[in-house]
Amino acid sequence: MNASSPYPFSKRSSVLLPGILAVVFTLFILPPSPARSDNTRIYTGLVYGVAVGGYDPVSYFNKSGPKRGNKNISYSYNGAKWRFTNASNRDRFVKNPKAYAPQFGGHCAWAASQGYFAKGSPKAWTITNGKLYLNYNKAVRANWSKNITANIKAGNKNWPKLTDR
Repeated sequence: MNASSPYPFSKRSSVLLPGILAVVFTLFILPPSPARSDNTRIYTGLVYGVAVGGYDPVSYFNKSGPKRGNKNISYSYNGAKWRFTNASNRDRFVKNPKAYAPQFGGHCAWAASQGYFAKGSPKAWTITNGKLYLNYNKAVRANWSKNITANIKAGNKNWPKLTDR
């Protein structure tokens, strides 16, 4: 501590502190940059590069519901790694990824309907008309569910503008 200053930082640390805070903010507070491929942004969450939080996207369509995928059973698609509970689910996804990948790249469907990006949670999901949608959390999903048809329409309209950013 400098004797003439009431603050516990030296001049050197006061120069370094903003840079350190910027790095911490970028790494831990901002959401990870989405993977990109062909104008599709896949939200990869806290496990950078892994889609749907590591959950098997095919499992959402099974009676048993969503299950975490195995890191040893994976497939790369649209710039992200997708994990599966078994080889059969992986093979189904490989044959038709658009049938199983969440809409809006796994970002929050409500946010897309409102014209912005937000993370999608693998635990706040809905299947509508054979498509998987993720939301930020279950409370947002409840709001999204009040008018799913209009929200999907708005999200589909907003999505091209969002992915061009």
